[in-house]
Amino acid sequence: MMNIMDINKRIRQRAPFQMIERVLEMEPGVSARGTKNVCINEPYFNGHFPDVPIMPGVLVIECCAQLCSLVVDSDGIDEDSIYVLLKVDGFKFVKTIIPGDVLDITVTKTRDAGTLKSFDAKVMVDGQVRAKGSMVFTAVPKEQIGK
Repeated sequence: MMNIMDINKRIRQRAPFQMIERVLEMEPGVSARGTKNVCINEPYFNGHFPDVPIMPGVLVIECCAQLCSLVVDSDGIDEDSIYVLLKVDGFKFVKTIIPGDVLDITVTKTRDAGTLKSFDAKVMVDGQVRAKGSMVFTAVPKEQIGK
């Protein structure tokens, strides 16, 4: 299990864009289960939507992606490259996610082809599936980002 301080040693994102707040289970290189508390004071709720706050689907995917990054680089020591999201496939949003929900996210690596890593992800709230889909990541040397 990892708390927020442990996660901060291993993940590259920081507030307000750090989504994973706790890791409940981890098998490095294979799978993980973590949580995200959805709070009304998160800045995106000001505009999505003011009268009916719904967590944007792209941020739900980002939660999954950040948990995947912990599986791939669980020790946080790869300083030379960064895994970037290459493809999102078949993501389905079964029910809206709103403030007060606690996302229970599970990611499982399905393919490892060198610099390409594929994952299946499932997002649950109170035992019910809210979103699920697949993602592919690739390793990019840091010095090549933006070039």
